[in-house]
Parts: sequence; structure tokens; C-alpha cells
Amino acid sequence: MRRLFFAFVLVLSANIGNAQLSKHAIGLRLGGGDGFGTEISYQHALTDRNRLEFDLGMYSNNIYSAWGLAGIYQWVWNIEGGFNWYAGAGGRIGSWSYSHNYIGTENSGIFLAAAGNIGIEYSFPVGIQLALDARPEIGLINRGDAFRNNIAFSVRYQF
Repeated sequence: MRRLFFAFVLVLSANIGNAQLSKHAIGLRLGGGDGFGTEISYQHALTDRNRLEFDLGMYSNNIYSAWGLAGIYQWVWNIEGGFNWYAGAGGRIGSWSYSHNYIGTENSGIFLAAAGNIGIEYSFPVGIQLALDARPEIGLINRGDAFRNNIAFSVRYQF
């Protein structure tokens, strides 16, 4: 019975509808939580239902600076009209460093994290895309036991 239910859900989700993705989208991902805050975001469609998203974020204050590049492979499903929802998996790599005033054993390094992604978006006919998503991450290198969740609102121009 479980296998039949799983097969039914899989077939149903595959036939929800084509998302009709634009080939490219670029803009800002305005994040919070444990992320970098504002990131430059780029999406590249691979098919009508799949795309790659790359987000570059930089953060700096008096004692700390960091940068990170996230790469996510996304599956996109159409809900209705310009509304889509998406889910994906990927990772993030970056570097962090504390200033010379930092008292501690590790004052700089690189990091690598596995990341997931789930969200909802709306594409306006004029080429503007608005999205709300969550990107949970688990550290693999440097801060390897850290779990971080980044919730963000994105504004992109599609072309």
C-alpha cells in the first residue's frame, strides 16, 4: 500500500504543470538568520523545470569579514499562472576572518556547507520575479557541526 501511495504522489507531482522558466534572472536575495544578509543572486534555467541558482554574499564589520558563494540545483513546479514553488539541493563555500584584535584560536579559514532550498515565487509579466525561500545548511568543513537556516526575500529581473 505504501508503494502504491508513493507512486501516486510521484506521478501527481510530476504532472502539476510546467513552470515556464525564463532563461536568466539576476537580482538581490535579502536574507536573515545565519546568512550573509544581502546576496547577489543569479538563476540560469537548464530546462522548463530545472535551474541553477548562484548567490554571492559578503559581510564585514569592525572585527569580522566573510564571503560565501552558494550553488543550488532547483526543481520548479507551477502552481497557477506566474506562481511557482521550488526545492533544491547544493552547497556553499566561502572564507571568514577576524581582525588582529580577535582573541581566540581560529581567526580565519574556509568553510564548506551542504545546503537545501525550498521556496515560492511569483513572476510578473514585466519580467520582475519576487520570491520567498528558506535555505538550511549543515557545515562540513570549519564549524562542521553547525546548522544554519537562512530565510530570504528575493527580487530579480528575468531576461
